[in-house]
Amino acid sequence: VKVNAGEFIQEITQLLSVLAEEKHQKLELKIDRDLELSIDPKFFRQALINIIDNAIKYSPEGAHILVSARTGDGMVHKEADDVISEYWERGYWISPRLFDEAHIERLRAAHERLWAGDFDREIPPQYGVMTADPSKPAALRQQVNGFWLNDEIRRAVTSPVLGEIAARLMGVPVVRLWADQVLYKPGAAGQASTNAANIGWHQDFGFWQACSTMNMCTAWVALQDTDLGNGGMRTIVGSHKWGLIPESNTFGHKDLDALAEHYRQRGVGAWLDEPCLLKAGQASFHHSLTFHASGPNTSDQPRLSIVAHMMPGDTVYRAGKQWHPNLVFLGPNAQDGQPFTGDYFPRLWPAA
Repeated sequence: VKVNAGEFIQEITQLLSVLAEEKHQKLELKIDRDLELSIDPKFFRQALINIIDNAIKYSPEGAHILVSARTGDGMVHKEADDVISEYWERGYWISPRLFDEAHIERLRAAHERLWAGDFDREIPPQYGVMTADPSKPAALRQQVNGFWLNDEIRRAVTSPVLGEIAARLMGVPVVRLWADQVLYKPGAAGQASTNAANIGWHQDFGFWQACSTMNMCTAWVALQDTDLGNGGMRTIVGSHKWGLIPESNTFGHKDLDALAEHYRQRGVGAWLDEPCLLKAGQASFHHSLTFHASGPNTSDQPRLSIVAHMMPGDTVYRAGKQWHPNLVFLGPNAQDGQPFTGDYFPRLWPAA
C-alpha cells in the first residue's frame, strides 16, 4: 500500500511530543510532506512509534531530538551518523525496540507452530524441516529459511524496517534477504550443566564466501528480554576489522573457552567479549565478519529469536570459492557473477 510517510511521521511526532515536553526535550521535525512509501501502514505506524518513543525514553533531560525524512533515492533518511559510526567502529549496533508486544506474541506463537510441524506452506526450504528431537531436549533447535514455512516469520524477516536499517548500515540502496534462522534455545534450569545449545564463536562470512561482498549484515531479534543468563548473544568488539579469518565457520563448536583460546593464539587482535543485552523486540545488527557466539540458557524458559541475514541487492555469485546450500537456486548452470535475486532472495528495501 502506498502511504504518505510524511503525514505519518508528523502525526506520530505530534502524538509523542507531550512525552518529550515532560523531559524538557526539543522534538524537531524536518520532513518532506510529499514523501511516499509502499509499505504496510499499520506496521510502519507502530515502527515509528517504537523508534521515536525510544529516542525520547533513552535521551537525557533537555536533549534535542531530530526526526528527519526526505525524498531522494527512495529511502527514508534519518539523522543516524552516530549509529553508522558505532556499527563500523564496533562491528555491531543494538537498535531501539522495533517489534511491539503484540508482534512479539505473534512471533512466539509462530515458533510454537513451527516446532509442532504446523506450516503455512507445503514446500520446505532446501535445508529441510527441523523437528525437535525428544531424545535431546537440551539441544539447540535451528530452522534455516523459516520464511518458507511460516507467514508471520516471513513478514518479520522481510520487514522493510529491518531492511532500511541494514541499508543505512551497509551504505547501499537495495537490500535482499540472504537467509533467515529461527532459533530456540531450551532452558536448562535445574538440569545438569550442558553446552548442547551453545553456538560457537564464528564469523558469518566464514559460511558465505560464495558471495561477492563481505559487506553483509545480520539482524538478531530477541523475542524476550535476553542476557547471559538465558544464553544471549556475545560479540567480540571490533573483530570485523580483522578481515576473514581462515576456518571461522565454527558455529557448531560447543566449547566457547577453547574456541576463544584457539583464535587468540592466532594473534587476531584484542578479544573483547561483550554481551548483547536486549529487551524483547530489540535487534542486534552485526557485520558479517564480527565474531559472535552464545552460551547456555540457565533459565527455566526457552530463549527464542529470529534472525535475518541481509545482503546488498547487487550481490553476485563467486564461483569456485565455497559451497553453500543457497547456490542451488542459481540452477545447474550457475555462472560466476550471477546475481542472487528473485523469490528465493526477497527484497526488504526499498519496500516492494
